[in-house]
Amino acid sequence: MPRMRAALPWPALLAVAILAFGADHALSQATLVATYALAGLGVVVVVGQAGQIALGQAALVGLGAYAEALLVAAGASPLLALPAAVAVAAGSGVLASLPARRLGGLYFGMSTLAFALIVEEALVRWEPVTHGAAGLAVPALRLAGRTVDTPAAQAAVSTAALLGAMLLCARLLASRIGRAWRAVREDEAAADACGIAPARAKMLAFAVGGGLSGLAGALYAHWIGFISPEQFGLMFSFELLMLAFIGGARHLAGAAWGALVVVAIPQAIAVLRDVLPGGAARAAGLETVLFGAVIVAVVLLRPGGIAGRG
Repeated sequence: MPRMRAALPWPALLAVAILAFGADHALSQATLVATYALAGLGVVVVVGQAGQIALGQAALVGLGAYAEALLVAAGASPLLALPAAVAVAAGSGVLASLPARRLGGLYFGMSTLAFALIVEEALVRWEPVTHGAAGLAVPALRLAGRTVDTPAAQAAVSTAALLGAMLLCARLLASRIGRAWRAVREDEAAADACGIAPARAKMLAFAVGGGLSGLAGALYAHWIGFISPEQFGLMFSFELLMLAFIGGARHLAGAAWGALVVVAIPQAIAVLRDVLPGGAARAAGLETVLFGAVIVAVVLLRPGGIAGRG
């Protein structure tokens, strides 16, 4: 019953968006919210559950997107390429977690930042394969012989992927793995003394978080139709981190609420541009100011995030 009550606002929000912006635009934005939430779910697992600082999650989204695009370009079925893209991002997550064996706290966070910079630079420099800064065109997803190219179909696929990922994460959090993540988050030395291997728990968190982000990247590539390295830079990593904290990093639903805020702010600015007089709404940096205002409001009013208990 609590899960059903938590899901009730979403159909109402979608109905309001359809009335305000039209069905196609509202469903396109719903697709973006679900895709961002899928990537944010990876941050929730790594940061909120395992208690690790991850400053380069966008790199894992990018690796998933590029793996999907390159496999499809090589002739692979998009449906078969999806698990491969998830595996590439999950394996990269494991690679990014290796410094956690020796580093902790901010030092480990800086190592994930370095990992993101290396991935972005590699995508730019490996021009014969990735086409460098020129980017890659990605065809629409095809499922069961049908092309998923309408806003309604894309929203349905993204929502189904997000719900499936949330169910999987909920099962993991209720298992020994989830309890190990929380033990490491609360006190790594105590967890070690209780027989939990902190390095293995962190590695599993990064693998799961990377896989979720890779799936989001693969779907994002199909929905947008074009990918380039700058789409997966540091700013996107910070957006994902803010998404998790705004929504509530310790709650799976926090990824969805945070994604809604991150996607809605540019829409709010577009509305303000038509309403406010003068050039106030066209001022540079307005989006950053709004992000900052939202974060300050969340910290003051709901320290646990929108999905938290205040």
